[in-house]
Amino acid sequence: MPPIRVAPETKASLEAVLREGESLTQFIENAVCREAEFRTEQNAAVARAKRALRSADKGVGLMTADELLAGMEQRAKAAQQRIREAVAARNKRTAG
Repeated sequence: MPPIRVAPETKASLEAVLREGESLTQFIENAVCREAEFRTEQNAAVARAKRALRSADKGVGLMTADELLAGMEQRAKAAQQRIREAVAARNKRTAG
């Protein structure tokens, strides 16, 4: 990595937040690694979004708001039923 020059005030600010036993070099290395990971994830997210937009432009996999809400309602009702069945089974075990 290239040497970096910072103002003395910046260096003092960085040194003030170092953890016990941590060097300025370790701090900078960790920051660079985290930023590289973030940018990799960000690039992947942008690529996924672009693919999704291309699919949407082609009309692939799109649904209306009513279809979405109906599906959510159906999943909620199924979950409620599973909860009722689990409670009934538990009550049966405790009563029996």
